[in-house]
Amino acid sequence: MEVVAKYRFERMVAAALDDLPDELQHVLDNVVVQIHDRNPVEPTILGLYEGVPHTERTGHEGPDVVSIYRLPLCAMCEDIDDLADEVYVTVIHEVAHAAGIDDDRLHELGWG
Repeated sequence: MEVVAKYRFERMVAAALDDLPDELQHVLDNVVVQIHDRNPVEPTILGLYEGVPHTERTGHEGPDVVSIYRLPLCAMCEDIDDLADEVYVTVIHEVAHAAGIDDDRLHELGWG
């Protein structure tokens, strides 16, 4: 698929955040979501969560950071609809990590 313009990709991420399941909405109070072209260390990853999961917080931590990577997501998708779906899954996956949900549970829920 052709690379999607940044503004269009940003709208997809915003839409995914708006459509998060209710059980993940509270996590956004302490999460900064960033969009980058690619991760400089691992250029093929789709997203990354950095922080202390809410289940492990002591109350003194700063905001968590979720990064969503535009170019690898575009590269793996066949069309714009596929990209929107993958962006949604990636956003949920990374925000779920902030909520303390591990990869095994995410796979069970279909958000692997």
